[in-house]
Amino acid sequence: MTVCYDLHSHSTASDGTLEPEELVRHACACGVQVLALTDHDEIAGLAQAEAAAAQLQLGFVPGIELSVTWGHKTIHIVGLYVDSDSTPLQAGIERLRVFREWRGEEIARRLEERGISGALEGARRHAAGQILSRTHFARFLVDNGNGKDVRHVFRHFLVQGKPGYVPGQWASLEEAVGWIRAAGGLAVIAHPARYKLSATRRRLLYGEFRDLGGHALEVVSGSHGRDDIRQQGQHARQFGLSASAGSDYHGPGQAYLEPGRLASVPEGCTPIWLTDAWAQAAALCNADADGASAAGESGLVPCPG
Repeated sequence: MTVCYDLHSHSTASDGTLEPEELVRHACACGVQVLALTDHDEIAGLAQAEAAAAQLQLGFVPGIELSVTWGHKTIHIVGLYVDSDSTPLQAGIERLRVFREWRGEEIARRLEERGISGALEGARRHAAGQILSRTHFARFLVDNGNGKDVRHVFRHFLVQGKPGYVPGQWASLEEAVGWIRAAGGLAVIAHPARYKLSATRRRLLYGEFRDLGGHALEVVSGSHGRDDIRQQGQHARQFGLSASAGSDYHGPGQAYLEPGRLASVPEGCTPIWLTDAWAQAAALCNADADGASAAGESGLVPCPG
């Protein structure tokens, strides 16, 4: 049987709009059979999502999406099968959380200078968890009448050169990959086609990532078109990386693509879930579960769709 994987999604623990349990139920209804919850710089929703997945007999992968500063750009690194009790990972998350709080205050201050008041309080009303993100500010700005939707206000207020933009001071690539590996996980470059990099800088990023112990590119992403998938598949093969797939789902009306609607991994690429590293990480993650099978192996029961 062909198993439907979605290895990139978000809940209200970061900037998604569905509670972890709701996200799991929705993914299951969409036909996903193995789901990773990968909230931004946060692991608070993993226990709830895992419990809901167990009830539905849905394969679950505990994950995270870490924010990285590389070459003066923000890059996102997904960690799959991470141990949420890992001390290095928890310490890294706390450092990023502190920066997010400062950045939120600075975004609000800059918006105030442009005549938009109450942004910090408004953004926090949209944040159900501990993470304060630009998306929460974007939702406030939509509610405040500053734009028609989240994408519109991002373009006009929250990206480089716009009034609410604050440069990121995130983890280094080495730190992020190191935290994921210390937590027993597999590191994946999220939605790589979205980064505006020259061919030379892209080769530098992928080569450095591989040499640090990174495992895969998210070749198939909700924000990737057909040409993006083909090109990222070529890059994965060129750099000896496996291929991951994830919708980057943030909730109804906030998504590039619904869960379970991803394209297939291109021919010639090795899906991450067919690698020895995946089997080892899954076995380590499930070591304490009585009789549990690693996600994607025999015993996985499809959700009703």
